[in-house]
Amino acid sequence: MIPIPAARKSKIALLSERIGQLTDHFKLHKKDHGSRRGLLMMVSRRRRLLDYLKTHDADRYKTVIGKLGIRK
Repeated sequence: MIPIPAARKSKIALLSERIGQLTDHFKLHKKDHGSRRGLLMMVSRRRRLLDYLKTHDADRYKTVIGKLGIRK
């Protein structure tokens, strides 16, 4: 098993927090397309980090998504 740096888990958590904040922001500001582009970039960055984690350490992947509540 390859050790996964804790930095990846913390980046995923920070991105998830920021994504949640931007999602609330768009409830008020529906036409803020510049920030929407940033949101999509964050979502895809989080997706890539999670894909890496899933392929290299499935147990830790399940732990992370369980704690963050981002997947079913």
